[in-house]
Amino acid sequence: MRSLRNKVLEIMKALTLTEYKKLVYGDAPDPQMADDEVLVRVRACGICGSDVHGMDGSTGRRRPPIIMGHEAAGVIAEVGKHVKDWKPGDRVTFDSTISCGKCWYCQKGLINLCDHRRVLGVSCEDYRQHGAFAEYVALPQRILYRLPDSVSFEQAALVEAVSIAVHAVERTPVSLGDTAVVVGVGMIGLLVVQALHAAGCGKIIAVDLVPEKLKLAQALGAGVGLKSDECDVGEVVRAHTQGRGADIAVEAVGLSPTVNTAVSSLRKGGFLTLVGNIRPTVEIPLQAVVTRQLTLAGSCSSAGEYPACLDLLNRGAIKTEALISATPPLAEGAAWFGRLYDHEPGLLKVILLT
Repeated sequence: MRSLRNKVLEIMKALTLTEYKKLVYGDAPDPQMADDEVLVRVRACGICGSDVHGMDGSTGRRRPPIIMGHEAAGVIAEVGKHVKDWKPGDRVTFDSTISCGKCWYCQKGLINLCDHRRVLGVSCEDYRQHGAFAEYVALPQRILYRLPDSVSFEQAALVEAVSIAVHAVERTPVSLGDTAVVVGVGMIGLLVVQALHAAGCGKIIAVDLVPEKLKLAQALGAGVGLKSDECDVGEVVRAHTQGRGADIAVEAVGLSPTVNTAVSSLRKGGFLTLVGNIRPTVEIPLQAVVTRQLTLAGSCSSAGEYPACLDLLNRGAIKTEALISATPPLAEGAAWFGRLYDHEPGLLKVILLT
């Protein structure tokens, strides 16, 4: 076993959800590393909306005690004896999904649909997988990705979110010059706007309730921003498309009203990709979907898009600077979780540094 780490004490610092709505920064046992795994010294880990939503128990996927965190990057500190092609000192990021690599879906490249899928920082009925709000995290070598020299740890902590947006766009049949509508321009929606722009969409229309988010969406590639409580979105979209409607739409919220808004914006034969899932069920206007022959597709996590995402970041085709609101130390994580949970205006991505 090769190591860059001083192993005098096998205790690390971590931010642990000890009970619902209570996060404690303190000592935690070092993760146990298998022979085909590496130990990563975490340098940056982003607070995901799923962590914020899950900390109060409402999702059932953050059951205490759990070290959350799945949007991260760092440096390899140790490698197991069966690890190849990786060494201590390598700068890496990693997939949030730990797939088995053996099931039918993994063999087809659909690692996001793995029969034995585990997600970092998740504790549910089926498993508990501690995550990266910690100094160290142990990971299978197969989910690692090498960082380009020009991509910082803070940028790399956003690769997981970028991959969700890129996967959603890959699920969407984009043709050059298409008009696209993005409903909901929070973190994922803002990345979807940029991914659609990179994919060649001619016009991108962003829809949200928050003017500041719409302005940012327009700065990042949307040609039009619509405040959905101040206009009939479908009507305005048709006015921008010779009366037809948009070719494609991506819904990045997951509520009945926003799904309906996305449906209303599409032309006949249009395509809607659903990536938001803030609620387990929504109502859809079935008659409109059927009679206008719309296609609806779900998009779950990502499936091997990390190299493409790192290339997009490296080339500046997707920009992250405007999306990062703060980079406090991990020790202050509980307070920042509270600010995000309370929906503090203006906060987008908070990245905790270790």
